[in-house]
Amino acid sequence: MKNFKELCQMRRSVRGYTGQPVSDDDVQYIMECVRLAPSAVNRQPWRFLRLKPEQLPLAQQCYKNPWFQTAPECFIVCCDHSESWHRPQDGKDHGDVDIAICAEHFCLAAAERGLATCWVCNFDAALCRRLFHLPDALEPVVFLPLGHEAADHQPRPFSRKDVEDLWL
Repeated sequence: MKNFKELCQMRRSVRGYTGQPVSDDDVQYIMECVRLAPSAVNRQPWRFLRLKPEQLPLAQQCYKNPWFQTAPECFIVCCDHSESWHRPQDGKDHGDVDIAICAEHFCLAAAERGLATCWVCNFDAALCRRLFHLPDALEPVVFLPLGHEAADHQPRPFSRKDVEDLWL
């Protein structure tokens, strides 16, 4: 197994996939890692919708970038705001924070299994809600395509700030 730093270096946004299916065993492993993600007051307000192959075109209506159509799997991560923790002092809803944590657990677990992902937040959330008949309490927050990286995929340059630039 890779150490955590190596795993973080492996995980990147992939925008090109092969048609090779993802095994149910890999999906189960990834979702077990999601289940272990921490959340505010342990509320675990996330809900995942694993799209069936016939539902992928619906997701593609919500996000029309051509590379997105190459992913053999897509998961919609939703926040159940009726379950998320709200800070008493100001009512801040920590659901988005919790969703970010569990989604990154998803991405890191996928990377560990040799699979590729990409955070997709720039989608039509209202259309997504309608097409997938999501209840009012569930907000679609992020699409997570999942698959095997295409050999001809050209990743964007990897750049991060220096550690010194992270301090106040």
